Amino acid sequence: MKFLKNILAVIGVISVSGILIFSMQKAPSDDTIGKEKPMVNDYNVYALEMPEGLNFAGEPVPVDNPDIYERMDRELLVNTYWQSNGLLMFKRAQKYFPIIEPILKKNGVPDDFKYLAVIESGLTNAVSPAGATGVWQIMKATGRENGLEVNSNVDERYNLEKATEVACDYLKKAKENLGSWTLAAAAYNAGNAGVSRRLNQQDVSGYYDLLLGEETGRYVFRIIALKEILSNPDKYGFNFNKSHLYKEVPTYKVEVDTAVTDFAQFAKKFGINYKILKLHNPWLREKHLNNSSRKQYEIEIPKAGYYSTKP
Repeated sequence: MKFLKNILAVIGVISVSGILIFSMQKAPSDDTIGKEKPMVNDYNVYALEMPEGLNFAGEPVPVDNPDIYERMDRELLVNTYWQSNGLLMFKRAQKYFPIIEPILKKNGVPDDFKYLAVIESGLTNAVSPAGATGVWQIMKATGRENGLEVNSNVDERYNLEKATEVACDYLKKAKENLGSWTLAAAAYNAGNAGVSRRLNQQDVSGYYDLLLGEETGRYVFRIIALKEILSNPDKYGFNFNKSHLYKEVPTYKVEVDTAVTDFAQFAKKFGINYKILKLHNPWLREKHLNNSSRKQYEIEIPKAGYYSTKP
């Protein structure tokens, strides 16, 4: 009972204090009502001007066509105002584009295709519901057809360098079959046969004249939108400096042509632990390497001084 009385006493003091505070505030008068300063909201959403000279791999986007204008505008808006994802793409691009760009160049594939990897996976080792895997989202059969080892022990779709080579081969063949880099990009999503069939059915020759399903219909526009935004951060309101971006850790390659029974122990020999080994070699899918065929693998080892962790 005494405890209850104390509580009631405290509540009474608080109530009286509130009344006193309220009574000391200046009440609105007839002269001030309706003249209060409006609240300032420093977050604003703006419509976007359509950029001039939009192109994919040098092939112009016909934004003078009202349908193409709307579809392009949609992707620019969606990706500009998905700010958290946008910042992540800037950060990851700094880390992974230096690996992808020289491989595209070596293979004669336009640099714009690095943005295809961005929309495919967000530059992560994603796995789709259909089983497409890695930064380039390669299906198991496609990987094997193009020389990648894909099994429960080793899955080279997770090897960014090798997967980029496979993507280049696919895109070059698609360009040769379909006639343009824009159609080759669409074929990466819908398949060479699928795009070719629709071109024939609709009696047209270009991507922008095709009636396509939702995903493939947006696909090239999404690539172009990411290219435009990632190339012009200030223009689209993304604020960061170089220290905010993710860094590629330099590595060296260790050749292995035998089985490895325990990668945790293997990693210790190089002053790192199992987790760090797997971060740099996600294609190693188990804690051991079978290698009954005595194949030669190259395992990436980070140079000393980049990880403050105990082996």
